[in-house]
Amino acid sequence: MSHRKFRAPRHGSLGFLPRKRCARHRGKVKTFPKDDKSKPCHLTAFMGHKAGMTHILREVDRVGSRSHKKEVVEAVTIIETPPMMAVGVVGYIETPRGLRSFKTVFAQHISDECKRRF
Repeated sequence: MSHRKFRAPRHGSLGFLPRKRCARHRGKVKTFPKDDKSKPCHLTAFMGHKAGMTHILREVDRVGSRSHKKEVVEAVTIIETPPMMAVGVVGYIETPRGLRSFKTVFAQHISDECKRRF
């Protein structure tokens, strides 16, 4: 007596369902780190997307470990980060219901390549 589990196992992980094209080509920053108001204005996020995976051979430098001073193979993720340029700044104010955009200021001189995107 055989079971379907052995004759025709499923192909692929259910974690990747539904199988369809992505809604947006560029990724979306879903969370930002907490802002430190004592520091000057700076970038809080950087866009990147997963390009693939590979492996590296590295020497472990962990005192007390069995693999101390030995070479190990580890999996690494390759993240592709295309060049970014700032075209504007959005200011937010805090309201009882959370943050709300207050003012958006765009740059005066934007390159033609950047205008093509908008």
